[in-house]
Amino acid sequence: MSGAHISMVTLGVADIARSVAFYQALGWRQSGASQEAVAFLQGGNVVLGLFGRAPLAEDAAVEDRPTGFSAVALAVNLPSEADVEAFHARALAAGAKECKAPQKVFWGGFSGYFSDPDGHLWELAYNPFFPLDENGAIQLPEAEA
Repeated sequence: MSGAHISMVTLGVADIARSVAFYQALGWRQSGASQEAVAFLQGGNVVLGLFGRAPLAEDAAVEDRPTGFSAVALAVNLPSEADVEAFHARALAAGAKECKAPQKVFWGGFSGYFSDPDGHLWELAYNPFFPLDENGAIQLPEAEA
């Protein structure tokens, strides 16, 4: 058994086609495994699933509640401040809503936030303390024993 990892994130969305177009504009690649009721997009080592809100709630056996702050943010870490600013501009051009413009932050990095057309919160960050490998994966330092 391999270690803990996230292989797929599924977002409940109001309009799958609109969300596919939005995420494709950000560089996600739609898979041929997509269907009318669910779309799968590849982004690095993580698959983004887009599924209708009501069907996702039904599948999970939970109530579909109105949107709002859900205390969850997805993140894209990038190799520089300039990359954060460029990705943020690209997201806004694709239809994202700006929540917080990219800026230097108290912990020594640079980040900003946007929400997608369904209100899902995304952070864009440059963290000088978490280097990225050649695939864009964060390389966390080992815990001290």
